[in-house]
Amino acid sequence: MKGLNNIYEQILLAKTRLAGIIHRTPLVYANIFSELSGCQVYMKFEQLQKTGSFKIRGAYNKIMTLTDEEKHKGVIASSAGNHAQGVALAATKASISSTIVMPEGAPLAKVKATKGYGADIVLHGKVFDEAYQKAREIQAETGATFIHAFDDLQIVAGQGTIGIELIEDLPDVDAVLVPVGGGGLISGIGVAIKQANPKIKVIGVEAEGAASMYVSLKAKKPVAIKEVTTIADGIALKEPGKLNYEIAEHCMDDLVTVSDEEIARTMLTLLERNKQMVEPSGATALAALIAENNQALRTQLKGKKVAVILSGGNVDVNLVSMIIEQGLMKAGRYLRFMVSVPDRPGNLQKIIEVLVNQKVNIISLEHFRVGSRITLGRTEIEFVVETIDFDHIKTIKKTLEEKGYTPVIV
Repeated sequence: MKGLNNIYEQILLAKTRLAGIIHRTPLVYANIFSELSGCQVYMKFEQLQKTGSFKIRGAYNKIMTLTDEEKHKGVIASSAGNHAQGVALAATKASISSTIVMPEGAPLAKVKATKGYGADIVLHGKVFDEAYQKAREIQAETGATFIHAFDDLQIVAGQGTIGIELIEDLPDVDAVLVPVGGGGLISGIGVAIKQANPKIKVIGVEAEGAASMYVSLKAKKPVAIKEVTTIADGIALKEPGKLNYEIAEHCMDDLVTVSDEEIARTMLTLLERNKQMVEPSGATALAALIAENNQALRTQLKGKKVAVILSGGNVDVNLVSMIIEQGLMKAGRYLRFMVSVPDRPGNLQKIIEVLVNQKVNIISLEHFRVGSRITLGRTEIEFVVETIDFDHIKTIKKTLEEKGYTPVIV
């Protein structure tokens, strides 16, 4: 692709513009993930960036390239997530007005955060496409500059500053793994990395349910997929940007996908072992290194120095709660079961004694005296308990059965 040198020059200019505006996020060696993957894993903590994601890099860089007249008219964007907050804060720091159009169903926390960064909020439509169209209508009326989330040279240049920081902090890195949605992040990082050392592998990671870049590469042109289904809403894009596709096609060495379950498991491990709250899209690249289905990738990178971009940490707390519960359950550390007993005083205490003797931590319990499965004179009790592992669960179940109970695992 012609013009990669020019893009790299724009990245260097962006680095100068962003000095003193953004955080230079840390690059941290990850012992647990190095053990799990067989690589030397270094994590780039963009979840610690201002607004909780890398998006302010591109947004601020774009805004600082506007003319005085364009700045006077302000900027507008459509987003329900990280881009909204990045544009809002970038505009405020540049002392210009911003309007963000968000779907009506956007999480209240993200709406409040975006407003808190200084933007005027317009809630419109049920889905992103409707919010996008509304933003374009407002742009036509006001003359404000539309700030695209990824398909823009100055957005790409801003995101590319991550690649510059990586090379400065870890010049002998062998490979870089990057989450892929619209392609703005990997195209920027890809140019920066390849200009520094073409031998460094740049590997993209998509969610299985939103693999638009994968489909596009197969078709040799940007292609829109019919639907996206993934918990990684930050990279849930139906089609990559045209510019981003062209750059990624030349700078990306490989592209792999991961499942939502693998993403969730990685989020849980990051939270438990590294004390880092990372959103699903932010955990996607790291998930690729430990996913069972990506053994070929681990073999390729075994023993090598691998940098992984954790792109953001703006995760909904309700989703975190579900991921923790499901993750613990899949690891054999969380058990929910029902047991039916005669509805007489003392029976609950007997079951609790059995569980206490098995060193079980009871999280909650609930009685049900009415239900389609419950006969008169009996009560059903639901227990939620913490366990050690699956062997512990087997022992608990066997012990309860030996005491005359019939536990039903929920």
